[in-house]
Amino acid sequence: MIIGLTGGIGSGKSTVASTFEALGAGWVDADHVAREIVQPGEPALALIIDYFGENIAKPDGTLDRAALRERVFSDSAQRLWLESVTHPRIRERLTDQLAALSRRAPYVLLVSPLLFESGQDALVERTLVVDVPTELQLSRTLARDGVSEEQVHAILAAQLPREQRLAKADDVVDNSGDQAHMRRQVERLDSFYRTL
Repeated sequence: MIIGLTGGIGSGKSTVASTFEALGAGWVDADHVAREIVQPGEPALALIIDYFGENIAKPDGTLDRAALRERVFSDSAQRLWLESVTHPRIRERLTDQLAALSRRAPYVLLVSPLLFESGQDALVERTLVVDVPTELQLSRTLARDGVSEEQVHAILAAQLPREQRLAKADDVVDNSGDQAHMRRQVERLDSFYRTL
């Protein structure tokens, strides 16, 4: 069984996924896979450099993610082009990794900030949204990522609005409280998922 775990930026998806992992679940992070497919030597990186120019790469040949983020979040056409190159490659790797984990765990989480937006929800049987108020998303992201408030708002604008994400959820974890509050919700869901 594959559960799609999503939430807006700064909602605590990785923390929730790690809590499930401590209970025996497996998980694959779409963001990690997205970084893998643009490593030096990967076809996607070559296409990105051809499209955006050499200045989108750092001197060591790795992708300048900050420069790319600035370009694509200020121009939706460029973001759509980037997604057309990366999303199919991400989906293929995710499918392989999920299949491998499914053989070893009672259920597997596909952790993806763009679960619904990218169509990755087609890979899962259930969806779980990690939810926090928008103000908390903003403050957590600013503290964690060292990006501007303008960039955080651009990222939020590219993600499904909170209300729509919640409407698509089969399950919700409210991650606006303390760790113990979150852990109790995860433990309850873990018990439920094992019965499915």
